[in-house]
Amino acid sequence: MNALRIRRPGRLAAEAVTLLVAAAVAFPLYWMVLSAFKPAGEIQSTDPRPWTLAPSLDSFRRVFEQQEFGRYFVNSLIVAGTVVLASALIAFLAATAVTRFRFRFRTTLLVMFLVAQMVPVEALTIPLFFLMRDLGQLNTLGSLILPHIAFSLPFAIWMLRGFVKAVPEALEEQAQIDGASRTRFLWQILFPLVFPGLVATSVFSFISTWNDFLFAKSFLISDTSQSTLPMALLVFFKPDENDWGGIMAGSTVMTIPVLVFFVLVQRRLVSGLGGAVKD
Repeated sequence: MNALRIRRPGRLAAEAVTLLVAAAVAFPLYWMVLSAFKPAGEIQSTDPRPWTLAPSLDSFRRVFEQQEFGRYFVNSLIVAGTVVLASALIAFLAATAVTRFRFRFRTTLLVMFLVAQMVPVEALTIPLFFLMRDLGQLNTLGSLILPHIAFSLPFAIWMLRGFVKAVPEALEEQAQIDGASRTRFLWQILFPLVFPGLVATSVFSFISTWNDFLFAKSFLISDTSQSTLPMALLVFFKPDENDWGGIMAGSTVMTIPVLVFFVLVQRRLVSGLGGAVKD
């Protein structure tokens, strides 16, 4: 009882701090959604209030009436989906290789993965621009897919390496004794065991790719049909006065797929992060 009494105030304080942090993190999201439903008069008011008594869908109407908004949405889905699938597959195979096989410069390769994570994206934008130009990928979705795969792989490989390492080698030996080939063990035994880690890395890949503006602005120069949703928000930024209602409504629409994706993989994500921390 004494131990419970001593721990309880500390636990209550920790829960209070957690609620405060959660509220601080969620408040910008709440204000974005609120501003999307506010009429223009309230958005431009000099006395902003954290509520509205006259919600309006005018901002959403302007967003969906924007020309080719549906195309931008599909482009974002194609880019994010391709990056998630490709990076997950490559990272799984690479993590298996650096964990299960012994070869020269393996440690050097792993260190290079970490170094790649330290380089700012802004510092590589110009070299990547010339690389995409030489490959003939400017003004195509490939100019967005290839860099995001490259930037997603180092983190994914490092994270999946812990999951692959946690699978006992004796399990692979037993599978070989039972007649399973290495390929069969890889896809039917190892892949399901590290799947939570794949989900965790996929969430980060999806979010960073879905919200990307820098690469889209740099590599999609003239062909607006290849634009993604972050580029569509530029329509609401005007020289004389920004359409903040449209900006907030478009941002809200952009957030929905991320939330849906997160809800679908939530359980796998929690177990994946737990496995990563344990390792």
